[in-house]
Amino acid sequence: MTSLPIESALPELIHTLSQHHEVILEAPPGAGKTTRVPLALLDQPWLEGKKILLLEPRRLAARTAAQHMADLLGEKVGQRVGYRVRLDSRISAATRIEIVTEGVLIRLLQDDPSLEDYALVIFDEFHERSLDADLGLALTLEARAIFREEAPLRLLLMSATLDGAMLSALLNQAPVVRSEGRSYPVRTIYAGEPDRQQWLEDKVMQVVQQALTEHSGSILCFLPGIGEIRRVESRIREQIDAGSWPSVMLTPLYGDLNLNQQQAAIQPAPEGQRKLVLATSIAETSLTIQGISVVIDSGLSREARFDPNSAMSRLHTRRVALAEATQRQGRAGRLGAGVCYRLWNESQQQQLRPFAPPEILQADLCQLMLQLSCWGVTDPASLIWLDPPPAAHCQQARDLLLQLGAITPQGATTAQGEAMAAFAAHPRISHMLIRARELNLERLACRIAALLLERDPFSDQGADLQHRLDWLDHKPGQHRALHQRLHKQAEQYLRQCQTLPPGTESNIPPPEQPGLLLALAYPDRIASQRSEGAATYRLNQGRAAEMQAYDSLTRHQWISIAQLRGKQGQRNDFISLAAALNPALLETHIPELCSEREQVRWDRQSDRLIARQQRCIGDLVYLEKPLPSPSEESVVKAIIAMIRQRGLNLLPWSDELRQWQQRVVFIRNQATDNPEWPDLSDTWLEQNLEHWLGPYLGQVRELNDLNRLNLGQILQALLPWPLPQQLDKLAPERFQVPSGSRIRIDYSSNPPVLAVKLQEMFGCITTPTIGHGIALQLHLLSPARRPLQVTQDLTTFWQNGYPEIKKEMKGRYPKHPWPDDPLQALPTAKTKRHPPR
Repeated sequence: MTSLPIESALPELIHTLSQHHEVILEAPPGAGKTTRVPLALLDQPWLEGKKILLLEPRRLAARTAAQHMADLLGEKVGQRVGYRVRLDSRISAATRIEIVTEGVLIRLLQDDPSLEDYALVIFDEFHERSLDADLGLALTLEARAIFREEAPLRLLLMSATLDGAMLSALLNQAPVVRSEGRSYPVRTIYAGEPDRQQWLEDKVMQVVQQALTEHSGSILCFLPGIGEIRRVESRIREQIDAGSWPSVMLTPLYGDLNLNQQQAAIQPAPEGQRKLVLATSIAETSLTIQGISVVIDSGLSREARFDPNSAMSRLHTRRVALAEATQRQGRAGRLGAGVCYRLWNESQQQQLRPFAPPEILQADLCQLMLQLSCWGVTDPASLIWLDPPPAAHCQQARDLLLQLGAITPQGATTAQGEAMAAFAAHPRISHMLIRARELNLERLACRIAALLLERDPFSDQGADLQHRLDWLDHKPGQHRALHQRLHKQAEQYLRQCQTLPPGTESNIPPPEQPGLLLALAYPDRIASQRSEGAATYRLNQGRAAEMQAYDSLTRHQWISIAQLRGKQGQRNDFISLAAALNPALLETHIPELCSEREQVRWDRQSDRLIARQQRCIGDLVYLEKPLPSPSEESVVKAIIAMIRQRGLNLLPWSDELRQWQQRVVFIRNQATDNPEWPDLSDTWLEQNLEHWLGPYLGQVRELNDLNRLNLGQILQALLPWPLPQQLDKLAPERFQVPSGSRIRIDYSSNPPVLAVKLQEMFGCITTPTIGHGIALQLHLLSPARRPLQVTQDLTTFWQNGYPEIKKEMKGRYPKHPWPDDPLQALPTAKTKRHPPR
């Protein structure tokens, strides 16, 4: 057995686990913790014949670890060492170490919260902070506190980079055992990021060529996603086929590959060849890839971030964290001195954040909330978390589960919810499967569920789900391994469906069945075409999405969407998988999605009220007819909306009514200590149209009907007695000037304006006032009625302003009086020819 770095820490770990029920093991990638630790603990007396449960974040890691441990024991997998993952299980009565993916732990806990058959649960690679790992730990801690007081379940958290002190505090100050590991020096080369004119793939090819020239070992290249891997793979194969790189063995590595393909990437290259592995972040930890001495790190990682506002996950490409960059770099120093090419600058290295965000902070929490509900927990805060799930994500998940009938409004699990949780699938998919059984469509639903579980193999061939179903129903010409895996998954779902009560024949035409089933899974992603033949659709929750213009689905007005792809900065989401939908089916089979409403709106083109009776799916209308007698409430609401949009001047105002309104506003502004005076400003009137105008709008159907309203009477009714009498006293409509003329006061200005011919104010010593002593602003006019002076101080004007005006105006208007002493002159509105009497 080859010596590994972890072995020096095993004595301390064994002793510590014998003394404590929670232990943290810090060991770098490649130390050997995954395979050596469980074997070292296999014969510990505190196991008392019970099993060790080892959790791995990925199926490939679980299978690989089981095979390696079985090889070390000289046994076949399924004897003392076995595994359980989706679609594959190798365990027996002799199994003592059971390796499972993290989701399997959740199902084990739901079936047996005490985990009676196990003495130790090991969370491997806990630093990856997957959602299932965080949930599994939270449930395990609570289950242990309730069910395992006499024989406590031991917990071992193994982490490569996560802060051990933080984990220790979560686990009652659990002791931390550290393994320094063994690593050889790795020389780091900062190759710089692609420039603006250069694609990532171009930069990768440039650095691959450099690495192949400068070094002889095998190369591990980290890329953000499958798309980049496929594009780089295509370009490298061109070089290999052309004979440029004759000794290179190209092996991609990502989660969707079959087991044989993944194993080819892990195993050492054949003699005389060097391996070039193109991998996603799956290769950062938990997998040892043989023979690697060179790492090329793009510095990017792709992850799904859930948006609770849209109830959709969007793909984001982010810069790796410092811990991730360190793990990737360390892959080059497992067997000897290595080199790491980083596609960023040294200055950018200093700006990397320490750790990647845990999945629980940015994931869809629907499955988590359903599991918690089945566990009996309605408030996640009642459990112990390293990072509590965000409240907004939890609430969105509750809303969806309530819509799917999985929980009650109080959060308790329904019988439907318990059945949904029994499926190893997202609640959307399990809801579709259960309802499909009721419709006798479970075989089709199981095939659809299997397709939705895997990455879409035909993402570049349009969005129509039927194309994938046709491929699945016939002998495959391509993607044979995937075809076989999907059939296996569909059969597993079908066996579960057949444990449910049988349904009745639905008589739904076969072409319409996929769309209905998708609507059962995604009731919030039903969409209608913006216009006939368009590639843009509007979803029933209000968002917009689009597909390729040439897509065959654009022949259908209505679709059910299974997959939407969104990227940061894009205006619309992209529809990557959907099926045609007959909305009439929803009335019968998903009636809770349908509603009836009156649509009453003002049509600007005809200036008339339009009323329709509509059948709706969310915000989308699929059937409407004229509504001859709309409710008064909806009529008033539509007209008020129109008035607010077009302004109060649409109402039949007269100059006199505007003057009256301005007088009331003036008094209210002056009488701040008298709350009896109402606010009749335009701002208040517009904000309160429902209150003062609404009762008079019930019979309005066209614009001319508004003109027939007695607006003066409506507004004057807002002024209670005795305020109308006080209005004439405090804010008179007209003011009698010394000449005897009664001149209208302009209340549209503040202060109010009295525009009067200068000669009509002769003899008036002080400025006229109204209200509570408010001086009018005098606009003293020339004989041509142009302003000569604007003042609120008439006394000063006569003394200082008038002499200058008299000099200038006397020659211009000789027929009008310009006395030397205006205070002794008689006021007049006429010329000298008609002297005042």
